[in-house]
Amino acid sequence: IPRQTIPFRCRRGDDRATELSFLFRMASTAGVVLSIKDSFLALPTKTGDRALEEVEKNISSLRQVLSGDGEAGANQEQVLQIALEICKEGVLSLFVQNLPSLGWGVRKDLVICWCILLGQKVDENYCCVKYIEDHVELLDFLVVCYKKSDLALNCGIMVRECIKHPTLAKYILESNSFELFFEYVELPNFDIASDALNTFKDLLTKHETVVSVYLSSHYEQFFERYTRILTSTNYVTRRQSVKFLSEFLLEPSNSKIMKRYIQEVRFLNIMIGLLKDSSKNIKICAFHVFKVFVANPNKPPGIIEALRDNRKELLKLLHNLPASKGEDELDEERDLIIHRIEKL
Repeated sequence: IPRQTIPFRCRRGDDRATELSFLFRMASTAGVVLSIKDSFLALPTKTGDRALEEVEKNISSLRQVLSGDGEAGANQEQVLQIALEICKEGVLSLFVQNLPSLGWGVRKDLVICWCILLGQKVDENYCCVKYIEDHVELLDFLVVCYKKSDLALNCGIMVRECIKHPTLAKYILESNSFELFFEYVELPNFDIASDALNTFKDLLTKHETVVSVYLSSHYEQFFERYTRILTSTNYVTRRQSVKFLSEFLLEPSNSKIMKRYIQEVRFLNIMIGLLKDSSKNIKICAFHVFKVFVANPNKPPGIIEALRDNRKELLKLLHNLPASKGEDELDEERDLIIHRIEKL
């Protein structure tokens, strides 16, 4: 019997009947995946609603098989076989390429499937990750989709799932796509800008070695762009970017980058400017970066001169630094920095 004559999902009957139909077909993993593939390939040729309905039913059923039905967990051997077959048939590419055509509900199911599939591995190798390594244009597509408000949050989850793996994180960092995040964090849509910043943070914190190599070779380009968002007219962007910088530079794994950063007068001037910000939170985060410039025992002459020239203003800013209830450590650090500046 030709495969196409066996319906992947029942067109009538209740949900239980359609689930039984799907589970019955699981006897042939290849058949299941081919049915999913066929439904995606049919999108340009079938009547819109009918074609989308087929895709929606297939992805919904796939999600239930991959994640379990709530009463029984998924069959892990079966899940792995589906992942292998999906890679073999190029279905991951169809998932990504057709995202803009899908409705909200099916995109949600597809994202769940994507996250589960990327976690499947054979002999310590993640099969779907390997597929994406060979089709990196999928990563570029997902990053570009941040520009589409209805797709951005779905794509954000998918990208963050990818960058859990160092090879995929490395690709994005070194690609032109990474530059787009400096634009996305300033988008007027708060939810999308925040999601983009979360992805940006993951790219710079998940894999220490990858990030260290990237920043060593792209130091100037990276901090030139980062300075722009530190001085953004968008309050949320300014606040989140200085907060992340204060956390990022003080991580032990980034000590080499931090030592290089605090040698430069241009960056000291940025922090002095942020100490003048009207926001209490921005002032405090800026202080945590500023204090490293002052506490550095090997300050270059340019830094010493800048601190000395701005001594009076800096002392005033620090004395007026917002009080921090329950943060005695911050108050102690402020007093120490004031003392060091007074001695210049």
